[in-house]
Amino acid sequence: MDIKEKEVRGISGFPVLIAVIALMVFAIAFFAYECYAYEYLNDNTFLFVTSCVLFCIAVAVLPFLFLGLKAVRPNEAYVFTLFGKYYGTLKKEGFFFVNPFCIANNGTDEGLKNKRSVSLRVQSLVNAVQKVNDKMGNPIMVGAVVIWKVSDPTRAVFVVDRYPDFLSNQADSIIRNVARLYPYDSMSDGDDEDDELTLRGSSQEIANKMKNELQESVRDAGLEILEVRINQLSYSEEIAQAMLQRQQAVAVIAARRKIVEGAVSMVDMALKELEEGGIVNLDDEKKAQMVSNLLVVLCGNKDAQPVLNSGSIS
Repeated sequence: MDIKEKEVRGISGFPVLIAVIALMVFAIAFFAYECYAYEYLNDNTFLFVTSCVLFCIAVAVLPFLFLGLKAVRPNEAYVFTLFGKYYGTLKKEGFFFVNPFCIANNGTDEGLKNKRSVSLRVQSLVNAVQKVNDKMGNPIMVGAVVIWKVSDPTRAVFVVDRYPDFLSNQADSIIRNVARLYPYDSMSDGDDEDDELTLRGSSQEIANKMKNELQESVRDAGLEILEVRINQLSYSEEIAQAMLQRQQAVAVIAARRKIVEGAVSMVDMALKELEEGGIVNLDDEKKAQMVSNLLVVLCGNKDAQPVLNSGSIS
């Protein structure tokens, strides 16, 4: 459905308000005076009948004109229909008078609570936490916050039914589908390089992808997606303990790898300095024994117990 927004140019509401009140006061006062004059002063019957007609018109018609008075707050809009057809949209803030036969629509059930305007303010949608299988098939819990606003109130009201619900449903679907495309965490161990995007390590990039896809899906509804943030991300309860043990194992392996690399470097440096300084000459067997001892000392979990050698090392 292709609906183009048409701006309503309402007139200032203050002159209309003053005029309606003045006419009502005049009609009531004129009617009251003519009733008194007709009863006690034998005034002209024509004037009495005229006052009765004016009073009836004032009571029946003038209050109806109040329906055309609209106060538009900042970042707010009124979308009007006239006898079932789109009449126009009033966005300019202020106090205006429009056709009193126009009906304001806001595209939500809030219209039943006398809130007929459409809010153009920035709003947030807290997406419910969903259980999704990631790329590796692991069940995870993921939730997101969507920052959005209405950019075209006319399309938001007429193109979709209850645009907040429409946005919520689209956000659920997009977040679920995008989360399935990526693993929760990298499957590589230690310091292995892995350029694959993950939900835990690349949350901002994946949130941007969610934002772009969600914007495309709600563009025709007159909504603008400002930002998507992943606010909840964890393994599902049934595998959380196993994945915690895996992460701990990866951390231990990475730490051990660093220790071994440092120990090998220190042993190599020690051997080179002993040889270059001519401090002691070791054959291959003694070198191997020294390397073994140093690696045990440097890589062990406990402090080494020194043993004094009173013999010869030759």
